[in-house]
Amino acid sequence: MFNLNTKIMIPSSFEEWVNCITINCGIPLDSAFAEGRLSVLEDKNHSETKLFIEKYGENHWKNIISWYKRIANS
Repeated sequence: MFNLNTKIMIPSSFEEWVNCITINCGIPLDSAFAEGRLSVLEDKNHSETKLFIEKYGENHWKNIISWYKRIANS
């Protein structure tokens, strides 16, 4: 259950991000999932990607892409 009173953290490292996705969100990170996300996030014209960059910034977007690539290639 999501608690609105908790502080929302934006991961700043690969390890924090993996923990956020796998533990906090309960999403298994495998290559198929990573490749699916990359297909959206690497398309700067995709509406979801535009929203992500607007909300979290280009630096974080680049980090996320590199982290998904790390999972996809593992």
